[in-house]
Amino acid sequence: MCLSANNATPDRIAEGLETIEVALRRIDYWEVEWPEPEALQSRQPFCVNTLTFPQWLQFVFLPKMRQIVEQERPLPAVSGMAPMAEEFFRPEPVTGQEVIDELARLDQLLSNQ
Repeated sequence: MCLSANNATPDRIAEGLETIEVALRRIDYWEVEWPEPEALQSRQPFCVNTLTFPQWLQFVFLPKMRQIVEQERPLPAVSGMAPMAEEFFRPEPVTGQEVIDELARLDQLLSNQ
């Protein structure tokens, strides 16, 4: 179901997407090369069987959300990205807190809370 959350203006969403990219680059979880096309075809949520969570953000979520914003299409009602990020970063050598915080902000904006 798609809806346009009142607080989720395209500019705020675009800014959040940029913040996520910058944060991933800062903690060195941004990849130079794209994964194999098959990895992007996963039917599992967040491509958990083919990509790491940061890879999913970089190669699936960010491009799709940027396209939605640029084409002025309805924003999806999204929830649960911040908890996924928390789970991913829990055992990692970096906290990923900036990524988690921005995903939580986007979750809130998009779910109109």
